[in-house]
Amino acid sequence: MNKNKLIIVGTIISFFIIALAVSLGSTVISPIETLQIILHKLFRIPLNAEIDPRTVSIVWLLRLPRVLLAFIAGGCLGMSGTVSQSILRNPLATPFILGVSSGASLGAVLIIVSGLTLPLIGAFTLPLTGFAFGLGTLFLVVAFASKIDKNISSNTIIICGMVFSLFLGAVLTTFSAIFSDDLKRIILWQMGSFAMRGWTYVMIILPFFVLGTAGVLYYSREMDLLTFGDEQAKSAGVEAGTVRKKLLVFSAVLTGAVVSMSGVIGFVDLVAPHAARKMIGSRHKYVIPMSFFLGGSLLVIADLLARTIISPSELPVGALTALIGAPFFAWIYFRRRTTHR
Repeated sequence: MNKNKLIIVGTIISFFIIALAVSLGSTVISPIETLQIILHKLFRIPLNAEIDPRTVSIVWLLRLPRVLLAFIAGGCLGMSGTVSQSILRNPLATPFILGVSSGASLGAVLIIVSGLTLPLIGAFTLPLTGFAFGLGTLFLVVAFASKIDKNISSNTIIICGMVFSLFLGAVLTTFSAIFSDDLKRIILWQMGSFAMRGWTYVMIILPFFVLGTAGVLYYSREMDLLTFGDEQAKSAGVEAGTVRKKLLVFSAVLTGAVVSMSGVIGFVDLVAPHAARKMIGSRHKYVIPMSFFLGGSLLVIADLLARTIISPSELPVGALTALIGAPFFAWIYFRRRTTHR
């Protein structure tokens, strides 16, 4: 099938999954009613008189923003994972190994244990602080890697990222031990969740999503060249070090926005790019949008399961993505070892 057609099919399936997720839950709402409510809210189309106002509130105020946030977050992670695997030339690479999630977690934990609320932003002090710390950690990793290796090779970035991640992880463990009263809240945040996320969260993540996506798509050709190595990229006129830095920043914007809004959700950034390449090939102008749709759909399904399996209670969505991603990670690792023998 033509690659553009595959992306169109992926778009249609994604919309179907979103509609299904909005309709299903502890209270099942028919897809027709769901569609009527959305059209009524968006275009003021008259609503069927038989639809209960409580159903309208469930769809518009609770489920739709949560599902859209999950879809955007999954898409951001999918694209960010594509960037990491491309510029680091490692199929097991994810943006989390660069310290973004550890930095964001540290920022969030500092807000949790201090109880600090900044003026003007109020309840969004935690997510915005998490985003700032995540992005700041990446800048530190890149700066440190630049001091060691002016060309900031893939191996240098990975090693520096892992060093910072391990250090920040140790700091987080220390904070958790000292502030044991806040331990439950810290653990729940780190497991990831979209519970009680309304339209404001969707509005906040959108600018970061647009900025990160635009930057990643703009450098899709350069990513194609970087997968063959720095020498080949330089021979084609690409300044590998500079482009790699910019792509790392755009990747961090995508990942940091997700982590700050929903906590740490792993493995989507590993699974989605691999599935996209299997379906559509290796050219990044196709892989990036397909990773977005696959990552978004995967996280919407995981969130749907998280809020319905033990309804009315919820499971952490990060736990479900790990149940899917960990075996996938192991399969990729052992498959690579078998291939290289």
